[in-house]
Formats: sequence, structure tokens, C-alpha cells
Amino acid sequence: MSHQSELIAEDIHAYLKQHEDKQLLRLLTCGSVDDGKSTLIGRLLHDSKMIYEDQLEALEKDSKTSGTTGEDIDLALLVDGLQAEREQGITIDVAYRYFSTTRRKFIIADTPGHEQYTRNMVTGASNCELAIILIDARQGVQVQTCRHTYLVSLLGIKHLVVAINKMDLVDYSEETFNQIREDYLKFTDGLNVPEVHFVPLSALKGDNVVTPSEAMSWYSGQPLMELLESVDTREDTSHQPLRFPVQYVNRPHLNFRGYCGTLASGEVKPGDSITALPSGKTSRVQSIVTYEGELERAYAPMAVTLTLEDEIDISRGDLLVRTGEEPRILERFEAELVWMAEEPLVPGKTYLLKLGPNQVNAQVTALHYKTQVNTLERQPTASLELNEIARVEIQLEKPLAADAYAELPNTGSFILVDRFNQATAAAGMVQTAGQDAASRVANQQPVTAEERAARLGQKAVKIELSGDDARLRREVLQQLERLLFDRGRLPLLLTDEELSQELARQQPALEQLLLSKGLLLLTASASDQPGLQAQISGLETPLKLEADNAAQAIFNQLRDSGAI
Repeated sequence: MSHQSELIAEDIHAYLKQHEDKQLLRLLTCGSVDDGKSTLIGRLLHDSKMIYEDQLEALEKDSKTSGTTGEDIDLALLVDGLQAEREQGITIDVAYRYFSTTRRKFIIADTPGHEQYTRNMVTGASNCELAIILIDARQGVQVQTCRHTYLVSLLGIKHLVVAINKMDLVDYSEETFNQIREDYLKFTDGLNVPEVHFVPLSALKGDNVVTPSEAMSWYSGQPLMELLESVDTREDTSHQPLRFPVQYVNRPHLNFRGYCGTLASGEVKPGDSITALPSGKTSRVQSIVTYEGELERAYAPMAVTLTLEDEIDISRGDLLVRTGEEPRILERFEAELVWMAEEPLVPGKTYLLKLGPNQVNAQVTALHYKTQVNTLERQPTASLELNEIARVEIQLEKPLAADAYAELPNTGSFILVDRFNQATAAAGMVQTAGQDAASRVANQQPVTAEERAARLGQKAVKIELSGDDARLRREVLQQLERLLFDRGRLPLLLTDEELSQELARQQPALEQLLLSKGLLLLTASASDQPGLQAQISGLETPLKLEADNAAQAIFNQLRDSGAI
């Protein structure tokens, strides 16, 4: 850090001014497990002289006990700080590191590569402007590479650097580099990734990380650090519609009422006509107040206080927009959902949706399809498991103002929270703001049995429970119905008491009709034999049951046979 230490010693104010004026770049590293993400960050810090002497001494000591590079310093230990990470040699949590060069400031997020930590990767990527996708030159494009690339495009990160690492282990082969480049571009052909740079490097050896590599003279591009310093991530946001979510109403005395918040997009000036949503009341901006004084203009992402010419009802969660640029007020919308909870998504269950400062109860009313990230294939689905991604339809308890995520990410992104344990269940991005399901072009093809089975997550199966105790039969079927329903399946309990005489006479035909629609049909019949047994369609022999765990035993059999 000698290049900054001299300036600090000579003129601290000049150093602070220089540091303040540098552009900040937020970036993340991601890719498949063991691609070398943590080592790359460590190499960037080491070769750019951003490691203090005491840190280097501690690193040398830790490398002897927890390192994976033999006698060499294990630079990955700079960011793999958790004990579990060092023991396994992997990244689990998202590690943030700050460093700067003479040209730029950086905040870099080291995200895990294991599939079960994909939700951590989404967290790390949510505020980034650039992504570094690492690929092991020996392995090529992997499933996690595809998953992370898809997520990066889904989150709207426009700048992508593909770092093909461990080139030293393939003898710095240009042919290997070109083949991986070709494979990667083939996968991203249908994705929204407008700018992709490819850099061959060795994080362990330092080739093409900060300085050009003599071993790869065939590569004429910039080293990674030079590329990060020069890539232009600035966007002109002044043309975007004004979005000002109110976070706090400042009322210190009777003569002042200000609305505090951070501009999500656009700009605002005194005299601008604004509309408060969802009320629709209008006024004009009187002043823009900050700690340093009033401003003539504010723009995203500045945190300011606005005062208005009129006294209108505005509270936390309201959205101030320029009149004539109002977003849609949504009660129902489609979204891309990344499921982040261990428990699967239950359609119809009420979750807490948080969008900016707003909180509202919401339900996922339909799952249109889930995306198979390694092929980008869209598949019908009945539920979502951990790390799966799907296009869903969400119904809100009360209207909210929101934009499509692709247009304005700050007012088009949300999370779903489990109301019981307060855990984040999903991250979502508004896709079709204000488009009702009925307005979509209908698919004229009839629904097939395969499509119905994929959507419901079940096969059409009849379970007939027999025994000599009518009350016990009914209790077991009700328990089974609850088990199936709580896991997102669609069972139908058909009892004699609920059928009219006419329907009872036609029960066999009715059962066939219901089975043809893909339902799990639960029925009961009397038997002179003591105990319980279940006849499941598709199984030759009845399933003998114990009364205390009969419902669970039938459920396990359905699961093991692939019926659910």
C-alpha cells in the first residue's frame, strides 16, 4: 500500500479528496465449486499491494495449518474466514472485501459455488454492477457455471467477465481457452448478457491477474485488474422516471413536514409536479433538504428530504413519482422467483411480501413453469424446492405500486418472507407489471395428462382404504388428505356420506372421470377383516397398515413409487 501511504503522510486532505472522487465498482465472483474464486480475490489483493504486513504474516501462518497449496501461501484464506470453509477448502458464506487502486474503488463479493448455497450467491449479486464468472480450464462449462450465468442475467447485471482460471494446469493452451469460450457463448446465446469479456488466467501463479502473462503471449487483451479499472459501468439515470419511496416522515415541529428517502431512479427539482401513490394525490416539490443545506437538484441514489407545497396525506411506504410517469398499481402480477427456503413453496400459502419499505400479505396463486438452468428448458411444476427458479403469479392482499424489474430494478424487486419463522423464503423480480392472467394469449392446445401430472406434481392414483372400523377409516383418510395437501398435492376424499344416491350408483364412472383429470382419489370400503389395508392402483398386493401410522405409511408408499 506504499503508493497511498506516501500521499497520506504528505497531505491527508489530498488523499481523502482523491479517494472520495474515485468511482466505486461493486462486483462479485461466482462459478462452480473449486474454480478458484477465493484464490483470485486473494491474488488481486496481494498483487495490487492491498495486504497489510500483519495480514501477510497471519496468512503465512494459516497457510501452514489450513492451506491447500503446499509450501506456497494460500491466498484463498484471505476471504475464506469461517472455520468450516477452511476445513473443507470451500466458500459457504458471502465474503465482502474492500480495496482500491489509484483509479478505482472496489467492493467485491466472494460467493459460494456449491449448489446448496445458490441463495447466498443471489444475495451477493443483488447490488453488483459486474460479475466475474470463473471457469476451471480443466473442467470447462459446468452446471453451476450455467446456473450462475442465468442468475446474473436474471438479476440484470450488464457487465460480465468470464475468467478462465487454472490455465497453468492445461499448459496455457490457447485451444482450450477458445473451446471454453465457444461453449460459453453458445449457452448465453438466448440470455440478456449484453457485454462479455474473456480473460485466461492463473490465480495461483498470478498470470493475467494484475500483470500480463508471458506464458500466454497469444492473448492480446487486458489483464483482469486493468479490465476492472477501465470497464464503464456508469449509466445515465436522469432520463428514468422518478421513483422516491418514502421511508420516514420527518415532523420535528409544526412548521416543517419532510419526506425522507433514497431516490430509486430519476431526478427531482423544486417545482416538479409529483403524485403520491397509492392515494393519487398531487402536489409540487417545494424544496430538497439535506444536512449540508438545500439542493437545486437531486438524483438517484441520493438520500434526501423532500418538502411539498401542499399538505397531503403521505406515510412510510408511499411512492412519490413525477406526475404523468406513474407506475401501475398492482394487485396481481407475474414474477421470476428464486426459492431460497428449505421448505418447498406451497401455492396458496400466505407469505409476507416486502417491496422497498412496503410490506403486504401475498400468495403464489400459480406456477407457470420452472427453468432448468443448465438447458434453459421450461418445465411444468407443482411446487418449488430450494434453489429452483420459476415464473409464478402472485396475488396481493392490497395494491402496491411497482415497475417491471428489467426497467427499474429498485422498484421491481421484492422478497417473500415466511410469516411464522420470519425467514426469507424467496427473492423475486416483477416481470409483467399490471398484466392480468386473462390478458395473456391462450394456448389453444388441449392440456395433456403429462402436463397435468407435471403441474400437479402427482400421478392419477386411487387409494382404497378397507377395514372393519368406519371411524378409523375416515380418520386415516383425512390425515392422508392433509399430508398430501400440505405438500402442494391435490387429493380428493370421496366418501359415501357426501354422494347423493344418483352419484353413488355412478361412483365407478365418477372415479374414472376424476382419475382422468390427474387427481389423487381417496376412498374407503367396509371389510370383515380386522385391521386396515390400502389398495393402491398400480400395486398388485394391498398395503397392510398399523392404525397409529397408517396415513404416513400410505404417503411414504406413494412417494417411493413415484406417484407424488
